[in-house]
Amino acid sequence: MNFKEKLRIIVNKNNSILCVGLDSDKEKISANVSLLDFNKGIIDQTKDLVCAYKINMAFYEFLGKDGIDIMEKTINYIPREIIVIIDGKRNDIGNTAKKYAKSVFEKLNADATTLNPYLGFDGIKPFFEYRDKCSFILCRTSNPSAGEFQDLKIQDKTLYICVAEKIKEWNRMGCCGAVVGATYPDDLKLIRKILGNEIPILIPGIGAQGGDIKKTVKNGTNRKGEMAIINSSRGVIYAGSDEKVRQQTQVLRDEINRYR
Repeated sequence: MNFKEKLRIIVNKNNSILCVGLDSDKEKISANVSLLDFNKGIIDQTKDLVCAYKINMAFYEFLGKDGIDIMEKTINYIPREIIVIIDGKRNDIGNTAKKYAKSVFEKLNADATTLNPYLGFDGIKPFFEYRDKCSFILCRTSNPSAGEFQDLKIQDKTLYICVAEKIKEWNRMGCCGAVVGATYPDDLKLIRKILGNEIPILIPGIGAQGGDIKKTVKNGTNRKGEMAIINSSRGVIYAGSDEKVRQQTQVLRDEINRYR
């Protein structure tokens, strides 16, 4: 089963295009709860309400070997029917990129990862060898200073438009996705038009970053209200008790569905 098939199945089963980001920070949770148990609690409360979990590697790597172990055990705890995205924004020259690809797709057994396209195609190509996976390529990011590079003009086009066009070109093997922030809804609409209906978009930036949910859904999904994965991290995982985490996830899932 390839990535898009798996995504469609879980979207239909859970009636959800919501992703919860497990950017779990030990400094923000109770001292009496281990990081692994915290993650398991989030998964237990949300696994029937989401289509994916996104694990940001930085929150685990800085803990050293213990953090890597927690990340691996967290991934293994996630039901296999749910999409697992490893968010590392990796890229390097070909030989190094091969090791990065092997790490996320074989060692961690992720369904998808995030990539930085700055090195061009040879830094991306090793990830495409995993035809049943998805590589979400940074296109229009949600952070405030995104425009420092992404708004630069290349002849008559902004850089992020050039990246979107490259993503469509590189998708000839069918395993490309794009990362586009909810904080730029007009740009999201334009990028969806460039990418067409079959390239998935990973959309951060709702919740704590202030992205508008209605515009995000309308501009980011395809004609069937699919092929978008809308991520929320802090707004869900730090909602409070188990009941509040579940309630916040359900409210967010239902609000997203209102506009699909």
